[in-house]
Amino acid sequence: MRLSDTDVGETLARICEAAAGVILPLWRSGLTVDRKSDESPVTEADRRGEALILQQLAAAFPGVPIVSEEDASEFGAPEAIGPVFFLVDPLDGTKAFVRGDTHFTVNIGLIEDGRPVAGAVSAPPTGETWFTKGGQALKRVQGGAAQPVGVRPWRPETALALISHTAKAEEIQNLTDRYGFARTEPMDSSIKLCRIAEGAADIYPRHGPTMEWDIAAGHAVLEAAGGRLTTLEGETFAYGKADKGFRNGWFVARGGA
Repeated sequence: MRLSDTDVGETLARICEAAAGVILPLWRSGLTVDRKSDESPVTEADRRGEALILQQLAAAFPGVPIVSEEDASEFGAPEAIGPVFFLVDPLDGTKAFVRGDTHFTVNIGLIEDGRPVAGAVSAPPTGETWFTKGGQALKRVQGGAAQPVGVRPWRPETALALISHTAKAEEIQNLTDRYGFARTEPMDSSIKLCRIAEGAADIYPRHGPTMEWDIAAGHAVLEAAGGRLTTLEGETFAYGKADKGFRNGWFVARGGA
């Protein structure tokens, strides 16, 4: 039996929520911000969240390899990986976290044969969690029951694109010309994929660098909600690129047709 034949997503959701509970008290607390080798920020919240996730994943799924952002940053990403593994980003949107903004998430995705087959994303400030279960995408808010979510149809006259906070006016215009959306909203982290999955936005074109752990969980949720994430040419987006340090190429995430 494949690991994805079980409802892994619900377990991942519980682990994400537990990590969110560790991270949230540190938000807006004046944490020291350190710099990794690539000059990206890292805080004690990243480290505590990752430690909890790694411990709970190992207990729930013994023997399944885990590729996690902070571990990879400190010790290096594995040079090879098997067909089944977890991708973990304990705090995606650290810059937003440091600024005191709300758009940061906890992410765990399960990869099988290069595809994201299960995942969970939790947003600590809002208590929202999106996860896969039974071939669907579900969402729950802390204290409430999970409900199915799905993408909305594409309507060019009202289509909303989620873009990076750092996108410049010329880049936004180029994206508008290429994809034909009507509006844009800047947003950090994998929450962009979840907003598309729940029908609150329509497209997220990413013409810039990301890592596999940044998007795997959100990609799984988006596909379960009826959306898709592909290369710019519309081809399948693959995971397990150990030979490239788990770096992604450009992609576009979309809701309904």
